[in-house]
Amino acid sequence: MRKSKRKFKGVSRIDQPEKHTHGWYVRVSLNGTVNSKFFADEKNGGADKALKKAIRFRNKLERELGIPRTDRRIVTNSPRNTTGVVGVQKTVKMRRNSDGKAVYYNVYEVTWTPEPGVIRRTTVSIDLHGDDKAFMIAYKIRKKKEREIYGKTIQIE
Repeated sequence: MRKSKRKFKGVSRIDQPEKHTHGWYVRVSLNGTVNSKFFADEKNGGADKALKKAIRFRNKLERELGIPRTDRRIVTNSPRNTTGVVGVQKTVKMRRNSDGKAVYYNVYEVTWTPEPGVIRRTTVSIDLHGDDKAFMIAYKIRKKKEREIYGKTIQIE
């Protein structure tokens, strides 16, 4: 039985009978650059063999690019990120004091996903530590979480 019902990160099934196109399409992207290759069933000995070759190609390409092998999505730079560090945002938080009055404070918020569908976050006070020190604390927290999740830190250029 063909494995087309399973999901493989970066590998898609293409079946276009009208164009006589059947195979697996691999896409690996990093920092806005997409690397891709098509593995036709006919040229690779059938759908199962083409899938195995596509997966091997994806894994090799990820290693060459320095992307950790995971089926989880890896978030990279966004134009909205003003800190330059994925998962670290400078923001203003609000809490209510004992009188119910809103109190605003500046923080670096660190986010990570320890498992698919789960988001964790913590904050580091800029008002308490100062901007530079708070940023370094947040940066170190994020890198520690990347090592825990992916086995290494993620380098985005």
